[in-house]
Amino acid sequence: MNFINRILETKLKSSIKNYPIVAVIGPRQSGKTTLVKNLFRNFAYQNLEAPDTRLFAESDPRAFLESSYKDKGLIIDEAQKVPQLFSYLQVIVDENKNAKVILTGSQNFLLHERISQSLAGRIGILRLLPFSFAEIKYKYSCENFAEYILNGFYPPIYDRNISPGDWYQNYIQTYLERDVRQLKNIFDLTNFTNFLKLCAGRIGQLLNITSLANDCGISVNTAKSWLSVLEASFVIFLLKPYHNNFNKRITKSPKLYFIDVGLASSLLGLKNTNDILHYHSIGSIFENLIVSEIYKKYYNIGELPAIYYWRDKTGREIDLILEFKNKTKVVEIKAGKTINENYFSGIDTWLKVSRDKSSEAYLIYGGNENQKRSIAEILSWQNVNLIFDKK
Repeated sequence: MNFINRILETKLKSSIKNYPIVAVIGPRQSGKTTLVKNLFRNFAYQNLEAPDTRLFAESDPRAFLESSYKDKGLIIDEAQKVPQLFSYLQVIVDENKNAKVILTGSQNFLLHERISQSLAGRIGILRLLPFSFAEIKYKYSCENFAEYILNGFYPPIYDRNISPGDWYQNYIQTYLERDVRQLKNIFDLTNFTNFLKLCAGRIGQLLNITSLANDCGISVNTAKSWLSVLEASFVIFLLKPYHNNFNKRITKSPKLYFIDVGLASSLLGLKNTNDILHYHSIGSIFENLIVSEIYKKYYNIGELPAIYYWRDKTGREIDLILEFKNKTKVVEIKAGKTINENYFSGIDTWLKVSRDKSSEAYLIYGGNENQKRSIAEILSWQNVNLIFDKK
């Protein structure tokens, strides 16, 4: 497959002009190395996954950086493997005002206190997640959303023409053995795998950590720790409730989603599109497809996602609320291919409760036609990004 241009390229090019160090972080196999090597071909390159390279960097960080750096710049792949490098990087960029360094990592190493202190004010942080609709739709267009749910969006699925079931099985094993062990020294990988599957079964649900812990046979504190691992390694994200408190009876728990819906469907044992279309919680996994697409859109333009959900104690809810500078957009998500009047009940409730006449309402559904109605604009799942075009 030819190189597929990533939306993040624009932000990456501008960031390297403004910062001496730019970090491109994201899940393993999301295309970070391909992106930075393609854009900065005259930069020197070092991969800390290689044992001999990592040993050199660990034993003599200063010599490693001095011997690696070229006038044009340096790329350090999987930089979180040698955290002691970061304080030496600080010295290099402080002494050489023209220095340019790009770091990549499959963990959010910026959560490491020592690292964040060393690089404060010197680093631009970008996140590269798996492909979005916009990046692959012209080369790999799917008429049925179930195909995207099955395949997910990781580049190797499209690069190598591998069966998604085979690829995700190997991906999970690699993730467990490399990232999980390194982040938390988790040795009971069988139970952690079960925990992953239980999380996949809770997509789009309010996060009940006590219930999750009980079902997995672990303590609440362990469940919290394992969730933090999944977040730090870009497997899941938690969608927070909307902060405006209209009636003081809103739900305060976050909702759980997977960064990549293909990984979630693999964990759920969904082997083909027929399995997906007949899955008992098709609405939840379709919701994950749409929510993660919007989540990726924000990071692809270098912004933090300003997205929430709203739900009150009686169960009335809005699937997504997007906050822009001058307006709020509310989104309901339905997997059905035929529009039902009940689909608008959440939007109707929101408009009454919020009394926000400037809100724009959207319904994203599993069909193919776009429509405009008085209560909301209806968008096909394929056109979800039109929400951003209509600012």
